[in-house]
Amino acid sequence: MKILRVFNNNVVLSRDETGREVILTGRGLGFHARPGSDIDKTKVVRTFVPDDAAQSDALAQMLSVLPPEVIAIVIEAMASIGISEKANSSPALVLALADHLTQALRRAKDGQRVEYPLRGEVRALYPEEYRQGHDLLEAVNKRLDDVLPEAETVAFALHLVNAGFATGDLARTYTMTGIIQQVLAVVATYYGIDLDESSVSVARFVTHLRYLFVRIYDGKQLEGEPAAIADAISSSYPDAAVCAQHAAVVIELRLEARLFPDEIAYLTLHIARIAAAHS
Repeated sequence: MKILRVFNNNVVLSRDETGREVILTGRGLGFHARPGSDIDKTKVVRTFVPDDAAQSDALAQMLSVLPPEVIAIVIEAMASIGISEKANSSPALVLALADHLTQALRRAKDGQRVEYPLRGEVRALYPEEYRQGHDLLEAVNKRLDDVLPEAETVAFALHLVNAGFATGDLARTYTMTGIIQQVLAVVATYYGIDLDESSVSVARFVTHLRYLFVRIYDGKQLEGEPAAIADAISSSYPDAAVCAQHAAVVIELRLEARLFPDEIAYLTLHIARIAAAHS
């Protein structure tokens, strides 16, 4: 393996045997090295494989400024709670968590506390990621003498949610969480029911909404179904179709995007299932 680029004494860009660009870290890997120099494999501590080549520079720049001991804590903590596959498959997640942890430790040292918004919503809408965020916080605190407050569970959970959809922007995940809560409120109000957010029908709806938002951000909304199918869905579930239109207005206003008819039809189906399950 040869060096493609040196970011600092401890971080370099290389190419592995399969031709993929990889980021290598290790003390002294880049010291006095130049592009084209051979990699001293005995110095390689960790290998990060970006999702695509365009990501390489950004991830390497982050690696070059983050304390290596913090990155190690994140990777070890993730492994200890059984999500090491996330660390292996998503270097961006590892670095996002390490960057957050670095800032959180700085705040703790300065005596600053942050209360994250939407804690109840995050716990209800993303129960798996919230549990993992809680376990991750405990694992990190075991290695840091319990310096971080419980509130950091929310931030860790949202990073895990964000990584699952690769939006690249945690602010989008906050927005998505707020919109989901609004849409559920629309359904509950329209039908005059109290939604059981732990029910299968609601959980499936939340998952559908999460993917819907990613499709909207990526400009890849579902389309192509014959108009007759959407019409048949509306005819079969007229109440749900009206409710779906109300929900679509909320989504469109918050995201400043028009929902395609196929997407509204799928909203109708999910809303009809929720109504039936809560009747």
